[in-house]
Amino acid sequence: MSTLRFVNLLPEHAAQLAELQKICYPYTPLEELYKEHEFVQHAAAFPEGTFVALDGEKVVGVGAGVFLDFDFEHPEHDLDELTGTGYENHNWDGAWYYGTEIGVHPDYQGQGIGRRLYELRKDLVVRHNKHGIVAGGVLPGYAHHRDAMSAQEYVTRVVAGELFDPTLTIQLRNGFTVRGVLENYFPDDQTGGWASLIVWENPDYRKKETD
Repeated sequence: MSTLRFVNLLPEHAAQLAELQKICYPYTPLEELYKEHEFVQHAAAFPEGTFVALDGEKVVGVGAGVFLDFDFEHPEHDLDELTGTGYENHNWDGAWYYGTEIGVHPDYQGQGIGRRLYELRKDLVVRHNKHGIVAGGVLPGYAHHRDAMSAQEYVTRVVAGELFDPTLTIQLRNGFTVRGVLENYFPDDQTGGWASLIVWENPDYRKKETD
């Protein structure tokens, strides 16, 4: 970690971030991944909401998201529908930080980068007094169990500690809880597009008069 630094998104990171997407999501169709010009749009819309991990000038990790309102009574959604591919739906007054992605280059995993990216996003939520973080968490481990159980059963068993998922298990360790599963959340041939609906609540949230 001593050689790594974490910065907010700049347009010059866009090309490397587009390549990192291909590495972190190898089973997602290329047309569904964020493109370089979309990361440039993200940098224009809400650079403060995206944290980039750098080794020198090499992009090795990213944690991104937007502020918006989320309807927990009608939680079904897909990623682009909710956020807009260029973060068109970012709303400074939104009650929640919606996490659009978190990823670390495979060569840099196990160095605490993911944990630091979670911490930076939590700090952002606390500074802006948002309710917390909500996200759709992809389930890479479900690819190995898809023929044997439903996505709901898989998630339940991961939460119980009976199964390990490379993404959800880490999210649980970082203080997230599961509020359900999402169908057709993110195109992925290996998992069928299932995701978990995860939430981290801001323990320092200060209630507003509008609540």
